[in-house]
Amino acid sequence: MFPAIATYRRALILPAVLAAIVCTATTAAPAWAAEPARAIEQMLAAAQQEKRGVTLYVAGQTIGGAVVRVEAGQWVELRNQQFGRIVVRLDRVDAAAMP
Repeated sequence: MFPAIATYRRALILPAVLAAIVCTATTAAPAWAAEPARAIEQMLAAAQQEKRGVTLYVAGQTIGGAVVRVEAGQWVELRNQQFGRIVVRLDRVDAAAMP
């Protein structure tokens, strides 16, 4: 085979392989992201049933309180001694802790 044809084929195949890798990586990411969000939601629901307090970590800040209501996939409502009502969007929660 001529060297020019082999170089041409490599030039066509390499971008196709890279595009396939990028497409696979970007479509798999939402499945990985769903697991932590589901775990946080389950923990908040358990805290609501057990009437226990939680600490939410949101954008470097901590928000503590008792879970009043959880709207699945949307938001959580908390209350604490300082504020009567705190509403936090679940997609903004970085982490959650329950003692």
